[in-house]
Amino acid sequence: MTYFHILLVAAIQGLTEFLPVSSSAHLILLPALSHMEDQGLTIDVATHIGTLLAVILYFRADVKMALSGVPDLLRGRMDSPGARLALLLVIATIPVVVVGFVLKLTGLEEAMRSVTVIGWTMLIFGLVLYWADRTGGSEHRAEDWTMKHAWVMGLWQAVALIPGTSRSGITITAARRLGYERSDAARLSMLMSIPTIIASGTLLGLDVIAEGNMALLRDASIAALFAFFAALLALSLMMRLLRSISFTPYVVYRVVLGLVLLWIAYS
Repeated sequence: MTYFHILLVAAIQGLTEFLPVSSSAHLILLPALSHMEDQGLTIDVATHIGTLLAVILYFRADVKMALSGVPDLLRGRMDSPGARLALLLVIATIPVVVVGFVLKLTGLEEAMRSVTVIGWTMLIFGLVLYWADRTGGSEHRAEDWTMKHAWVMGLWQAVALIPGTSRSGITITAARRLGYERSDAARLSMLMSIPTIIASGTLLGLDVIAEGNMALLRDASIAALFAFFAALLALSLMMRLLRSISFTPYVVYRVVLGLVLLWIAYS
């Protein structure tokens, strides 16, 4: 891979991972529409690590609190905010791990990586996000997160395994329908991404080790670094913009891209 290709992949992954526009779809579309070679598992793992570090840094106070509660949680105690947050994140991650494992075993994961599928999911779930954002209430804050809400958001997150759905987009959609205000919906979605990225990164990492493809360490390090900075930038901008605007700009982008992809797929 050329350095330009590595930086392009890292920028796409970093900028789109936490925006409700689907990073996986953009990475699938890059080789499909540009005829560039697929970046491969090693670069995928590296960019996931970069985005993981970005979200941990941005939400470091919440991450620190959740980690501080792990010892209490292991002792069966739920009386601290940290233990409660850690448990809710575990609950929210279970559906996507189970469904992801099933899709990988059955081979359906690869079968869904098409321009047609991405076009429809971009369009449909973009409109669903618009509906949820417009009709959802704002009576809940992130501190009100419950086991039931964590489970519901986790089930919605599992749908994001269909390329083009967007993990952040679908979990924000769920949170808005449950009545969380915009910035807190995004905050919960980002926190849910941490164990999810760790799980998916671990699975991809095992595949890389199994292939014995360790020669791309330098390229992977560059990809991780640039994905980190791109993700941190995207996170900062989105959280800042949510104080004054809705999710409509992302919806417009999704709808336009979805229609273009469907035109390409069916023409």
